[in-house]
Amino acid sequence: MKRIRVVAAVVRRGDAILVTRRPDRDGERGQWEFPGGKVEAGESEPDALRREIREELGCELEVGALLLRHEHRYPTLEVELAFYAGALAPGATPRAIGVAEIAWAPAGALAAYDFLEADRAVLGELERLSRS
Repeated sequence: MKRIRVVAAVVRRGDAILVTRRPDRDGERGQWEFPGGKVEAGESEPDALRREIREELGCELEVGALLLRHEHRYPTLEVELAFYAGALAPGATPRAIGVAEIAWAPAGALAAYDFLEADRAVLGELERLSRS
């Protein structure tokens, strides 16, 4: 079974958390996720997260503490997810460059978004940890 390492940023603005929607594919609407992506060979998790945020949202990210590490198995893929607290650079405005859509989800409302299965498993814990 293929295994990949993925990093994601949990970025707060007031009482909202930044989420992104994947591009639509094969007639299906893309699902929501926390911004981030795959860790490349030889790359640290914080470096991968900064690179992914530049590529997807066109802005710089300050990577904070590791909030949660979670493993999820899909039928043909095993994903190790590392969620980090993050802060956008002062004055930064994320743009949908490598994603279909950006939203600032109100605290407590993440469950209303159609998240990828791997992210859905940890939504409540991430909301709680990001408030700390």
